[in-house]
Parts: sequence; structure tokens; C-alpha cells
Amino acid sequence: MTSRWKLALTVAALVCMADRAGMAVCSDGPEAGVDWSNCEKTKVMLGGDDLQRANFSGADMSRADLADADLSGANLVEATLTRTRLARARLVGANLSKAMLERANLESADLSNAVLVKTELHRATLTNANLSGANLEKAEFGRASLANANLSGARLAEGYLARADLRNAKLAGADLTEAELHLADLRGADLSEVRGLVQAQLDEACGDSTTRLPAGIAPPSTWPCATAGEDD
Repeated sequence: MTSRWKLALTVAALVCMADRAGMAVCSDGPEAGVDWSNCEKTKVMLGGDDLQRANFSGADMSRADLADADLSGANLVEATLTRTRLARARLVGANLSKAMLERANLESADLSNAVLVKTELHRATLTNANLSGANLEKAEFGRASLANANLSGARLAEGYLARADLRNAKLAGADLTEAELHLADLRGADLSEVRGLVQAQLDEACGDSTTRLPAGIAPPSTWPCATAGEDD
């Protein structure tokens, strides 16, 4: 083989390696930093795995088991996680913007300082989840369970929380500007230090004498709601 051909093959190999480094390889095993962007990973079993800083953007991980997994700093932008199990998962600082998490199980998950802008979480379970400091602007939590969740300092501006279960939720410093609270269950929730809440929003929500309200906001005459938490 001539030196010219050897050089050409070496260059081609280097180009191939460079291309591979910049592309997802869906056959790669699960590990920290793995790139599975746009990959089909439905029903995978990754419970307890270390997936820190992994790239799952655009991936389909519906019905996967990620319980107890560490996804801190992971990229899940526009990922599909419908009915995915993420109970007790660590998602600190993860980016889940525009992700689909309908009916996902995030019970006791740590989403502190995560980004969930325009994320869809209809009927998702976030009971006891830590969402402190998270950016949840324009996120959709219709009928989601956020009972006992920590939403301290969370940004919920323009969020959709219609019929969401927020019983006993912690909301100190949370921004509720223009958030939709139609029939949201606020029994036992602490809203005494929230920002952006106006009387008109609260008038559509459901609470009772255990709901703590900020100064200047009065409990509606319709409380307690007989329909709190109930389906149509």
C-alpha cells in the first residue's frame, strides 16, 4: 500500500471518529455522559444507574424504569417520558424543557433547580418531590399530584395547574404570576409567601381553613370546595 493510500485511510478514519464523537450512538451502554439523543429507548431498565450529564434530548424513553437513577445535569429537552418510572430519581439541574411526562411517576424525585419550561406533566405523580428553585414556567400540570411537594422558590408563572393536587405543598417564594389554578386542591398548602398571586386566581381554586394565604388575599366564600380533587 502506497504512503498516499495510507494517509488517505488515516484521514478517513479520523474523520469517522470525529463524526462518531459528535453523534448519538444508540447502541452505547448506559453510563454517565452517554449520548442517546433522538434514540428509541422505550421500556429500558435503568433503575439506579449513573446517568449524570447524559444527553437524552428528543429520545423516546416511554415506560422506561429510571427509578433511583442519577440524571443530575442531564439533557432531556423534548424527550418523551410518557408513563416512565422516575420515582426517587435525582434530576438536580436537569433540563426537561418541552419534555413529555404525561402520567410519569416522579414520586420523591429530586428536581431541585431543574428546568421544565413548557414541560407536559398531565396526571404525573410528583408526590413528595423536591422542585425547589425549579423553572416551571408555562409547564402543564393538569390533574398532576403535587401533594407534599417542595415548590419553594419555584417559577410557576403562566403554569397550568388546573385540578392539580397541591395538598400540603410548600410554596414559599414561588412565583404564581398568571398561573391557572382552576379547581386546584390547595388544602393544607402554604401560600403565605408566594409571589404574583391575585384574588381572581384563588377564587377559582379549592382550599379550606388549613390553606395559608398571603396578606391581602381572602379565602373565597365557596371554600371548602366539594369538587376538590374530583374528576368531571
